[in-house]
Amino acid sequence: MSKRRKENKWKDKLPFRLNLLFFVMFIMFAALILQLGAVQILRGESFQEEIDRTVNETTKVPVPRGKIYDSNQQLVVGNEPLYAITYTPAKGTQAADRLEVAEKLAKLITIEVKGISERDKKEYYYLNNKDKVVERLSQEEKKKLDDVEEYDLALERITETEMNDISEHDKLIIVIKKELDKAYALTPQIIKNEGVTAEEYAQVSENLGELPGINAIADWERNYPFGDTLKSLVGNITTQERGLPKEKLEHFLTRGYSRNDRVGISGLEKYYEDALRGRKEQIEYITTKDGTTVDSRVAVEGQAGKDLVLTIDMEFQKKVDKVLQEELQKTIQKHPYQHQYMSDAAAVVMNPKTGALLAVSGVTYDRKTNDYKKAPYKAFHDAHLPGSAIKGATVLAGYESGVISPGQVFNDRKIQIASGAPKGSYSELGPVDDYAALRRSSNVYMFYIALKMGGEHRYPFPNGESAAFDVAAWDQMRSYFQQFGLGNRTGIDYPYESTGVIGDKQFQPGLLMDYAIGQYDNYTALQLVQYVSTIANDGNRVRPQLVKEIRNPSQVEERLGSVYQSKGTEVLNRIDMDKSKIERIQEGFRQVFNEPRGTAVRYFGTSKYRNYKAAGKTGTAQNAYYKDGEKKADTENLSLVGYAPYDDPEMAFAIIVPHTGIVNSKHPINQTIGQGILDAYFSSKED
Repeated sequence: MSKRRKENKWKDKLPFRLNLLFFVMFIMFAALILQLGAVQILRGESFQEEIDRTVNETTKVPVPRGKIYDSNQQLVVGNEPLYAITYTPAKGTQAADRLEVAEKLAKLITIEVKGISERDKKEYYYLNNKDKVVERLSQEEKKKLDDVEEYDLALERITETEMNDISEHDKLIIVIKKELDKAYALTPQIIKNEGVTAEEYAQVSENLGELPGINAIADWERNYPFGDTLKSLVGNITTQERGLPKEKLEHFLTRGYSRNDRVGISGLEKYYEDALRGRKEQIEYITTKDGTTVDSRVAVEGQAGKDLVLTIDMEFQKKVDKVLQEELQKTIQKHPYQHQYMSDAAAVVMNPKTGALLAVSGVTYDRKTNDYKKAPYKAFHDAHLPGSAIKGATVLAGYESGVISPGQVFNDRKIQIASGAPKGSYSELGPVDDYAALRRSSNVYMFYIALKMGGEHRYPFPNGESAAFDVAAWDQMRSYFQQFGLGNRTGIDYPYESTGVIGDKQFQPGLLMDYAIGQYDNYTALQLVQYVSTIANDGNRVRPQLVKEIRNPSQVEERLGSVYQSKGTEVLNRIDMDKSKIERIQEGFRQVFNEPRGTAVRYFGTSKYRNYKAAGKTGTAQNAYYKDGEKKADTENLSLVGYAPYDDPEMAFAIIVPHTGIVNSKHPINQTIGQGILDAYFSSKED
């Protein structure tokens, strides 16, 4: 076949092939269009829902709070299980939706009907009769008013007669709806958790399908097996109604809390909030763009809060509380007129080597109700003049500053600075060295230390003359005292402690002399126990602690979980001087309790207390009582610090009783409390 004939034949076939190709393409496009049409018409709505689905919110469901145990693993603060009815509204839930839920719920549960305002009634009536109420507004009024103004005017048009038609059942619905209104989108709100009966719990559980957002769960509230013992020190948490404290709202919200969460607001509950709160269960909600919930899943498993194990033995704590109350009551009843301004006593017992607090006690007397209440927080918060109890720090300051040497003697007789009143001890003691100055509580010995630190080195001081004085002596002496924790933070694991009341640095040597005998700055019982513990512990100042362990939540009831964190001993500082000098203070303190003419030997020098081998220092401070700025009486603070056994201390204590009367020689409450604490401690060891 010729080449020309072949070309003509190929040209004849080309249109046919093109037409066939176009036909196939037409069929394919037609099928595609039909398929798209079927998707749009028959299944478009379901596919659109899939497209519109979005992970909108993650709800965090509260878990039980961690428990608190004492050093013997006795439960101090627990969680009492409760039935609870909760409401978790979907995003975009309207008032009418909540009203519908409230109406259904009102048939299943009861809530105390209270706190219903006139506006609450009108809003309820409006929701049930919206068309009727809105018709009372003219078209002109509607044009002039925005939505809020229109709503308020519509409420005003509801008559008192219409309000009178609201029944008791309607009022129950109103109260329930008010609780529902408090809920935030996808955040559980407790509607009722007090007095939920088993019947109510069952009825709500059976009808959850008809109650959008409602759930029946197991809730909790704090319970205290030891009653008010240590309760004020443990602290409080907010109620579910109060939720997060307003003043710290942003702080908590940025840490994953919900607005209605219960959080610690005082004491250990506040300090250890991060451990006690636990890890919330996180539920991820899948919603459409209009807020309708279509699915949910658990994104993070919840975990109960961690448990705290205290350093305190609650049985010993109860004994110390009893000692304080009995001695306070005995003293007031024995001398009611002389002790009419005395109302408080505080004591702290601590292991001087580890810093573990063994008991923290405070008792306060209310004369109006004739009632004695436990107030352990006063041992941390209330600062008082300590008197001679701090003379150990004064002598050590004298050693370290170089103004006295061990064994130095001063003649104890009154000192008069210029035209001021003479200052002296309770009587003229004659020549005393450092041991005798502590044993017999010489004020004059401490005065000479203060004078010498201030730059006055004449001895004996010529009475009636002015004394040289360098105001820098205030900073020098206070720096020594602060090494013991006096006038300084103790470092305790607690949200608040007083650092004491620090007086002005005045250009008066007489005031520094007062400071040297505990008659100027004020300290707490906690500071005093850290001070005496530092002496007992050979000059090592340790941090006091209330919690010795943090435990993981237990999977077995009545058994503690594994140790999450153990709190070890922390030495804050060491007294900057030779151990031999600290040992002289220890010997002076031993003599106070055990040797003739010691100020505490009458109460601790008997065979019984000698067996305890206690050492320490008594204190008396003049402290006028004022009320409304007016001086009412001259009173005294009585204090006592000590430790035992003095050759290997395992417990130290500090006691302060402010505003006692002037009959202390007949009933020195500081020393009788000290006896009671030693008895309680050593008898507890024998049990």
